[in-house]
Amino acid sequence: MLSDKSILITGGTGSFGKAFVNTVLQRYPAIKRLVVFSRDELKQFDMAQRFPEKQYKAIRYFIGDIRDEPRLRRALEGIDIVIHAAALKQVPAAEYNPFECIKTNVLGAQNLIEACLDAGVKRVVALSTDKAAAPINLYGATKLCSDKLFVAANNIVGDRDLRFSVVRYGNVMCSRGSVIPFFLENRKSGVLPITDPAMTRFNISLQEGVDMVLWSLEHAWGGEVLVPKIPSYRITDVAQAIGPECEHPVVGIRPGEKIHEEMITSSDSLNTVDLGSYYAILPVGARYSLDEYCQQMNATPVEQGFCYGSGSNTDFLTVEQLRSLIQTEIDPTHSA
Repeated sequence: MLSDKSILITGGTGSFGKAFVNTVLQRYPAIKRLVVFSRDELKQFDMAQRFPEKQYKAIRYFIGDIRDEPRLRRALEGIDIVIHAAALKQVPAAEYNPFECIKTNVLGAQNLIEACLDAGVKRVVALSTDKAAAPINLYGATKLCSDKLFVAANNIVGDRDLRFSVVRYGNVMCSRGSVIPFFLENRKSGVLPITDPAMTRFNISLQEGVDMVLWSLEHAWGGEVLVPKIPSYRITDVAQAIGPECEHPVVGIRPGEKIHEEMITSSDSLNTVDLGSYYAILPVGARYSLDEYCQQMNATPVEQGFCYGSGSNTDFLTVEQLRSLIQTEIDPTHSA
């Protein structure tokens, strides 16, 4: 699928970017070029120690910011496929610095769309978040806006062989800034603060996120928001899995947080189909119909009023499952 293709990943030095690069280099040794586009030279330096250009002939490290459209256009020369993972995603920081978040997550997304339209790119997959469904914080609102931009970009491709799609999933287990690394780091203090005992979150591994993007590259029609079927966890169970001997004081939710996250709202149900391992929220006014999509993709429309939330999920991870997954996903030096 990716043999002799050139790929660029924005935000390529993040948790997802490193996992994506590792997977692509292992599975597709005949890839032509793999460009890591990000703005942090130190993170690129660190990543280059793991994936050196001398050993991996296809890899390139390209410093740039998606806010800088001319730099994007330069980076996209000769690129076939774009994975958009760059974002400002820390909820409290976005609440305090709202326009900085908008400039990256919204204006940066549009910069990328415009550049891809002009550069001969064939496929674009943008990463989204469960916080984009019925958002209550600025980060979620900017990602919903970004999702809408990428979906609507399919309306202006003309006769180009170009498709824009979105993948939306929940908390990536053990990614930087998430609750599990925070708990692991604080375990030695004997205190793991709980925001709210009722809080739940979706859970997906980095590899599952990478595999979903690769599936989207091969199968997406353009305009879908793809959502995986994944388990949830209770924040209290995470604390119990990591530090059963610790105190678990309730400290209250932070600004912009929800008790439960959603990935598909009931309002989306009229345009949502079940693909088996994934759901797809189809665009209104697309160049294809829901019936056509279902027939070709062997999909089934969901029931009207269907919603997919972390609190009402039918699949929850147990404390034992969480402990096992944490031991698998994190660095062995952080054994749970």
